[in-house]
Amino acid sequence: MEYRELGRSGVMVSAICLGTMTFGEQNTEADGHAQMDYALDRGITMFDAAEIYPVPPKPETQGRTEAIIGSWLSSRKARDKVMLATKVIGRTKMNWLRKDGSPGRQSRAQLIEALHGSLKRLNTDHIDLYQLHWPDRPMRIFEGLDYVHKEGESHSIEDILGVLGDFVNQGKVRFVGLSNETPWGVMSFLKTAENLSLPRIVSIQNAYNLVNRSFETGLAEIFYREQVSLLAYSPLGQGYLTGKYEGGALPEGSRKRLFDRLGRYEMGNGPRAISAYVALAQSHGLDPAQMALAFTASRPFVTSTIIGATTLGQLKTDIEGCLLRLSDAVIQDIEQLHLTYPNPCP
Repeated sequence: MEYRELGRSGVMVSAICLGTMTFGEQNTEADGHAQMDYALDRGITMFDAAEIYPVPPKPETQGRTEAIIGSWLSSRKARDKVMLATKVIGRTKMNWLRKDGSPGRQSRAQLIEALHGSLKRLNTDHIDLYQLHWPDRPMRIFEGLDYVHKEGESHSIEDILGVLGDFVNQGKVRFVGLSNETPWGVMSFLKTAENLSLPRIVSIQNAYNLVNRSFETGLAEIFYREQVSLLAYSPLGQGYLTGKYEGGALPEGSRKRLFDRLGRYEMGNGPRAISAYVALAQSHGLDPAQMALAFTASRPFVTSTIIGATTLGQLKTDIEGCLLRLSDAVIQDIEQLHLTYPNPCP
């Protein structure tokens, strides 16, 4: 396993991060414990969660993922072996995460409530990396290349980062990060941290895969110049890049069959691009999933690739894929396909 520095923190993290958003929905507590055991045995030292997990988010399951991680940490006495990351929600209409029924915001009161809830479920007195799951600003978040501005009030970056700074000073959080952020957002947090002597953002967790390389425009330069680590999520395009949905297939137990929430991969040139990448992998004698993972993990601006699985077999395949080294010929073919289908599923 390779280990890389998390931002400018001086802390080394595994180049593969275990994503846990299936724990408590598609995976039982026993399944989750087995995955964490296996991941740690393979040298994976970073686990990523969120207060809203498992997915899809529902009031009746919210928090189960963190609770499963917490029971594992307690039973294995493994807290000092793991870089534990979790996330607090951003602006949302969902009003069932807070005790008073308020819609989600990154106010001081809500951030404090969220942190204490995560600490309790995780059975720990501190979180290594506390991330803002998406911005508090009113804007389109999870799909599309173009910025869509929306009017509305939001809590200032100064106020949000000030609360996070309090968490760090209290010893409840070691480092802070962002997720689903824009270049403007990242640079604004960095500027605020510098001007007000507040904690510096060490990472950004954004989607990055063969059919969504939008990180390369704007955000990649921030990685090089400011050393803000990319924790790349959805390297398999929510399963589409494995090829399992090719030809209209709908495998039993798949997220599309269970939840049907994957529309961005079925619009425009998305299906054509996905099929082309699956065929490209096969033409080189590669497993499509492993090629997709290997590509994401090979990018110099990716500090850690977040993988998730519903079975130990899938987890093993994913880990091996991240460790695979692609030939120059494969990379050249990928780049040619990228020119044909640039970012069809952002």
